[in-house]
Amino acid sequence: MKTKEIRELTAEELARTVREHRQEAFNLRLQAQTGQLENSARMRIVRREIATLLTEQRVRELKPQPTGTTP
Repeated sequence: MKTKEIRELTAEELARTVREHRQEAFNLRLQAQTGQLENSARMRIVRREIATLLTEQRVRELKPQPTGTTP
């Protein structure tokens, strides 16, 4: 996924995508251990995508929230 695409996701979609990528990383590790992994480069790609997704989640957490009070 491109960073621009990630920024357009809602919080729920972002969390779902992180879960899906973590599941894929787990499956790739299992395939590697059993000798069934065909594309070892995919492991690196998935790890980087997880890092990008988690970074975007953290950025959203740290973004200042607008207050509802006006002076």
